[in-house]
Amino acid sequence: MTLKTIKIVYWALTIIFGLFMLMDGGAGVAKEKTGQDVMRHLGYPVYIMVITGTAKILGAIALLQNKFKTIKEWAFAGFAFNFIGAFASRAFVGDSGFLLIFPLIILMVMFILYYFWKRYLTIKPQ
Repeated sequence: MTLKTIKIVYWALTIIFGLFMLMDGGAGVAKEKTGQDVMRHLGYPVYIMVITGTAKILGAIALLQNKFKTIKEWAFAGFAFNFIGAFASRAFVGDSGFLLIFPLIILMVMFILYYFWKRYLTIKPQ
């Protein structure tokens, strides 16, 4: 894989993933109706949407920057916990099919992004 390809894939995935997490976090902070229904279905209090939404917004900002590597690592870890927790929550309430698998798909996309970030760090001029 060429250096240019790594850079393009890294930035494309970062921007797409970051924007989706910003939108999801914004919907959580705004306590969007569909999100409230999902939280009730999963057995969580609705106010947790503001907490997780704020964390997603901060995590997305951390992913979209390249200056603070440790904060970016923690953001990746936080998103991993989030998606694993979403999968477990869906499994515990008996959801199946796409609702159960979707968090794992997003987790895999995040791992691919993480892989390309590490590759990008090795080629980026310091």
